[in-house]
Amino acid sequence: MATAETLFEYFPKLSSRQREQYEALLPLYTAWNVQINVISRKDMDHFYERHVLHSLTIAHFISFKPGTQVLDVGTGGGFPGIPLAIRFPQVQFLLIDSIGKKTKVVEAIIQDLDLKNVEVKQIRAEQLSQSFDFIVSRAVTRLETFVQWTRNKIHKKQINSLRNGILYLKGGELEEELEAISKYYKHRVFPLAPDFKGEFFETKKMLHLVPIR
Repeated sequence: MATAETLFEYFPKLSSRQREQYEALLPLYTAWNVQINVISRKDMDHFYERHVLHSLTIAHFISFKPGTQVLDVGTGGGFPGIPLAIRFPQVQFLLIDSIGKKTKVVEAIIQDLDLKNVEVKQIRAEQLSQSFDFIVSRAVTRLETFVQWTRNKIHKKQINSLRNGILYLKGGELEEELEAISKYYKHRVFPLAPDFKGEFFETKKMLHLVPIR
């Protein structure tokens, strides 16, 4: 079973403060999950693998430059936003979800971790007026729906190695969904295996979607 130490094997250059914050995640979520169920009981047994490390796979493909602005849509319990915000303390993150009890938990965990680079809002993506360098998410809906939610919310000015766009974590067969958005978005598919070990990652991918202007 993956632990916080597993994260450190994949990301060995973390500071002592970052390590402390990652180690604090499990007890914080365990305590909150008793009050408000934001992570299934079954998944809590695989917390670091299925939530924290899965979120951090994005950091394997891009190291966000300081000042990058990232929107996490449908953050749920704070994923992938919170693990990424710990990894990139000089990057600004906005985590949004339409369900108030979830944003309440996320807000409390951010305060407990003393994360200064994260803001949380109970709001739908369609209601936001800001734009961002990257939009991240973990399979909250079909791609066709997701790109409608986030339309016109991506900065044109580039500061990172990857072009501004959507970084979407999803598993399974994706050809049909990608074809449905091909007129509006260029895409690249990054399989998570074999860089990340274990059965959980075998079918998982990171999609990089760039709007066709």
